[in-house]
Amino acid sequence: MASSLYVHIPFCKRKCIYCNFYSRIYKESEASDYVDAILLQLSKLTGSFKTVYVGGGTPTALGLPLLKKLVQGLSRVSKDSIEFTFEANPESADRDRMKMLLDHGVNRISIGVQSIKDEKLKDLGRIHDVGKAIASVMDASKIGFDNISIDLIFGLCGEKPEKWKRELEEAVRLPAKHISCYELTYESGTPLFGMLENRAITPLDDDVVAGMYETAIEELALRDFKQYEVSNFAKPGFESQHNMNYWENSVYLGLGASAFSYDGQTRSRNVSDACEYVRLVLAGKNVTDFSERLPPERKAKETAAVKIRTREGIDFNWFKKKTGYDLEDLEKKAIPKLIDLGLIRYIRKGDAVTGINLKRKGFLFCDTVSSSLL
Repeated sequence: MASSLYVHIPFCKRKCIYCNFYSRIYKESEASDYVDAILLQLSKLTGSFKTVYVGGGTPTALGLPLLKKLVQGLSRVSKDSIEFTFEANPESADRDRMKMLLDHGVNRISIGVQSIKDEKLKDLGRIHDVGKAIASVMDASKIGFDNISIDLIFGLCGEKPEKWKRELEEAVRLPAKHISCYELTYESGTPLFGMLENRAITPLDDDVVAGMYETAIEELALRDFKQYEVSNFAKPGFESQHNMNYWENSVYLGLGASAFSYDGQTRSRNVSDACEYVRLVLAGKNVTDFSERLPPERKAKETAAVKIRTREGIDFNWFKKKTGYDLEDLEKKAIPKLIDLGLIRYIRKGDAVTGINLKRKGFLFCDTVSSSLL
């Protein structure tokens, strides 16, 4: 049994120009059939998951009765969960929806604020304004959510570092216990990428973006937000347990179109079309369109590549127990090179070297570090 369950709800009121996750414009009839398919799959599961995460898309785009139907169906597999998260967007995170989620066992809500500047939200193609973003976070707190996470994006074309600093100062005044800060990326196939190709926009210099990232680290630390992963910051005790499961390369089950699953040996991906997904589920057929069995060494290297993203890094004993491999032997070429580049360092306890973790520069170039370990 997987320790974590992810459920993908692909429906949105409108697709954002930078988003490359599978999503589609909300239609009630399609969403109803899709939820029924998810519930049919849930009915065949036994036991409960340590963490349950419902993401998208925009799960709260579902009509209230349909959303209630979904969360009630999830209640059987989430009854013993230490963390049950729903993603929400401000335009659909009304008090009725959030109160219903809380009443049915959801104990963590992740709100896609993205920015606390109206002009920036407009540039991102978001359909909410700052007033709605702030109201949704405040309402979640007033309703009774203690574990609130918000997302913020930085590094837009023309964005000024001093405005980003002020935005962070405003964000930490909200009753959120977890903040994810993501650099804007230009993903192939998105309208934003097309704008870049057509030279309609000019990306910020890498040095400017790096400085904005370091500002986030510094400003959030001042308000007791500990950076526990490259893009994630939390008050003590509010780290995302679901995401930690991914970063430890542990098993998880994914339901819904485009969702991934990993059983410890094989990684698989579901078909990336909601209607096709529903058809296959109702026909009792396999919903995956891709799977690969990972050789032990590949699995060990992937474990290193994701775990290094965390602030604590990789403990050698933990890695050996987890994978059966000695990390220093497995990565005998990569580790010395990354240390020479000033990206990682050895963790020491007394005279003993017990592991490795990222240096400040390593957080800026984490993709390089992960790629080297692979």
